[in-house]
Amino acid sequence: MSDCLIVVNFKTYQTAHGASAEELARAMASIETEARLVAAVSALDLSAVVSAAPDLEVWCQHLDPINSGSNTGWLHPDTAVERGATGSLINHAEHKVSIEHVAMLLDQVPEDFRVCACASDVDEAQALAALRPTYVAVEPPELIGGNVSVTSADPGIVSGTVAAVREVTDEVGILCGAGVKTGADVATAIELGTIGVLLASGVTKADNPRAALEDLVSKL
Repeated sequence: MSDCLIVVNFKTYQTAHGASAEELARAMASIETEARLVAAVSALDLSAVVSAAPDLEVWCQHLDPINSGSNTGWLHPDTAVERGATGSLINHAEHKVSIEHVAMLLDQVPEDFRVCACASDVDEAQALAALRPTYVAVEPPELIGGNVSVTSADPGIVSGTVAAVREVTDEVGILCGAGVKTGADVATAIELGTIGVLLASGVTKADNPRAALEDLVSKL
């Protein structure tokens, strides 16, 4: 479990953007654990978070496979890398894109840039895995932001995703998310065959984010 990956998606929560994003990133960086903690932050907060917590792995929440030029409002991968991002989410349930978008992004980013492609179900996870992103994260949309973890509400989708992805490749890491909030949830995710979790509100909306983070790694 020491290789466990815990990705905290800051989304645009009031408690996880602007100065609050920097504070939360510093809290993440201070957690003593062998797990890898990653902050997935708004593009607007990227530089500030990287500066506030230089030892923390920081990702974007979305990128676009575009060239330099007339692309108002789009997010260029090169800019993200220049500003300190080492990875990105893509195709999150709250920001869906086409599979072609994901494929083009994977072709454009540097080889060591980590891409976590999000999937709503087993079939989408398998299709995305065929593109060979760094990770695939399965998150049933109906459980996102809820109080029941996917690991207990629908463990079959987790184990099913693991089996489906492994039919395609052994190279892609598998995460699960939606409703994940506790160390027990993380431990169950590992038992179901994943390498970790993707979560948001379990940390960003917690009364004590640091305590929530410590609990997440408590079973590792």
